[in-house]
Amino acid sequence: MKKIAILTSGGDAPGMNAAIRAAAKMAQYKGMEVYGVRRGYHGMLMDEIFLMEGLFLSGIIERGGTALLTARCPEFKDPKYRAIAAENLKRRGIEGLVVIGGDGSYRGADLLAKEHGIKVVGLPGTIDNDIIGTDFTIGFDTCLNTILDAISKLRDTATSHERTILIEVMGRSAGDLAVHACLAGGGDGLLIPEIENSIEMLAFQIKQRRNTGRLHDIILVAEGAGDILEIEKKLREKVSTEVRSVILGHVQRGGAPSGRDRIIATRMAIKAIEALEDGEGGIMVGIENGTIVTHPISYAWEGEKKQDILDLYHVADIFSR
Repeated sequence: MKKIAILTSGGDAPGMNAAIRAAAKMAQYKGMEVYGVRRGYHGMLMDEIFLMEGLFLSGIIERGGTALLTARCPEFKDPKYRAIAAENLKRRGIEGLVVIGGDGSYRGADLLAKEHGIKVVGLPGTIDNDIIGTDFTIGFDTCLNTILDAISKLRDTATSHERTILIEVMGRSAGDLAVHACLAGGGDGLLIPEIENSIEMLAFQIKQRRNTGRLHDIILVAEGAGDILEIEKKLREKVSTEVRSVILGHVQRGGAPSGRDRIIATRMAIKAIEALEDGEGGIMVGIENGTIVTHPISYAWEGEKKQDILDLYHVADIFSR
């Protein structure tokens, strides 16, 4: 393989730049010509493809976000637009493509591989940690640390005013961030979409905490668990303590990537280039039990779902009482 391209797609995640850098440098080391695609599939469709050389890779490993930029591209669902995008790659002689993104990005990559024969390798770049086939995604650890910093600050004011504070964290339909933040941050309650936990049970838990002398609560709420303002309203009707809500929002996506995210991204990117060098395609790279692994890219939505999140939820629930 002589020419490859790299793109980032979907929501940005800290560590994407580390993956871009590692994939490009390893490919160049192996004698490949490396192209960057700006703005994901939208940029591929609009022919925003450039030869990645010079200082482009310099100083990006410590930066959050993505130097290649990212954008949504609903047109990519249409086969005729995918054909145009694929032709923009083929016209330059690009045979391989590294796609750094989440589930939607993987589905686009899968279609490019099946319809147009492009050797595609997916790297799991998403803070949500909702990709099957990897224990951790690029960006998850950094986002978790951002949430833990917020918990620390919010606990100070919650303690001072004897309040219950609901903290909404990202994750789409996955509760990984909420569960890990509750465990690592010493949270006092937890709501995630994978487990049906009623407002009545949460209210009972808060009352029990007051009976044992605890004067504040930090409750982690995954965004997929429901409207946090509606949860706050219902909870106010059932407890005497003052209840406030905090939506962390997009601050969770930003910031310099953690050392862990940089190393995971680098290891995954190296594996992606090795796979392309061997002529492999239509695969995703993940990390399982500390080992870098590959699966068919469709495994991201067809594989066996993670079960450890449920085990961690029950531990977090026990520790929060």
